[in-house]
Amino acid sequence: MPACECQPTNWKDRKAYRLSNGEVELITLLGGGHIADFRLCASPINILWEAPWPTIDPHAFNPDAHASLYGAAPIGRFLSGYTGHAVVVGNFGMPSESEAASGVPLHGEAASSEWKVVSVNHDDFGCALLLEVALPHCQFVFQREIVLAASSFRASITEILINLAAHEREFQWVQHAAFGEPFFARDESSLFVDVSRAITWPLGYEGHELLRDDAEFLWPNAPAISGGTVDLSNPFARDGTGFVAALVTSNDHPNTSAVVLNRSHSLAAGYTLDRACFPWITLWEENHARAYSPWNGNVRVRGVEFGTSPMPLGIEHARQTRTLFDTPVLARISAHETLTTSYDLFVTKVPATWKSIAGLERSRNGLALRNASNEKVRFT
Repeated sequence: MPACECQPTNWKDRKAYRLSNGEVELITLLGGGHIADFRLCASPINILWEAPWPTIDPHAFNPDAHASLYGAAPIGRFLSGYTGHAVVVGNFGMPSESEAASGVPLHGEAASSEWKVVSVNHDDFGCALLLEVALPHCQFVFQREIVLAASSFRASITEILINLAAHEREFQWVQHAAFGEPFFARDESSLFVDVSRAITWPLGYEGHELLRDDAEFLWPNAPAISGGTVDLSNPFARDGTGFVAALVTSNDHPNTSAVVLNRSHSLAAGYTLDRACFPWITLWEENHARAYSPWNGNVRVRGVEFGTSPMPLGIEHARQTRTLFDTPVLARISAHETLTTSYDLFVTKVPATWKSIAGLERSRNGLALRNASNEKVRFT
């Protein structure tokens, strides 16, 4: 058996594939395509958020049987399967009434459909998995290839979107990634992003708002509804609250990234972003605010969702808005066109003395994290 592996597996009673190269391992689900687990080999810490409720394959969601557990469709269909990193293709947020009536769920078809395995490869040089899902409402085909090179500490992810329609389509494309405990923990972890402008969500948080509505701010200090500011680089500041905020990434940084540092475990993990495709980061935090199913008042999760759109307000709102901070808020694909993007998901150990991340650099030899003292950790 080669050092690098890509094999079918079972993850919490769901069909999945596990990729490993001896340094890191990744698990992706066939139901919804979610990246459910990413960690250093032999580490007990999944750097991605794991849903605390028992999930199911979302394409098996039945409103009569499952609405009481996950909520009614279209929301329940997405939440029934969601964990870790989902992909949004089509609509970021709720579908329109007509879309919902035709079965389109929250955050689009891809994250609630069954994905098919196109190819599996593994040898001494690495491993790769190519998955595909059909999106009939949008008339798209979506593919994701995950590659772990031998001895690498990152997963290189390439996504391909094919428009089968004979006309141009407007759409939203967002990586609905989320971090959670124990990796992203209060008083232990911080988030570092390259941001030029930021604004809070205009619609509160179901009566449990941490932040003022529709207020522009300078990252990371956002205006709190109770007065003063909240440092959003640190998670879960106030129990019983939640928030959504939109950040436009800085074009002054050629290596745009979102990095979480866990000081207690001396771990850094995150994403390198394709800013040309994904200029926006949506921050979402649920901190014991939602008492109804499936949240049940016991969930802590921070979404760091990078994509074409700033907020999950749906495709119609994006069409009306067009731009925010002089940046487009939706994408277009021409008739029969194919769009391709790529990004990295990484995790690495850092020195125990590190308290912050000052930047991420990319070179032909790999990546390098830098702290405020200009010390560097290099990895491939």
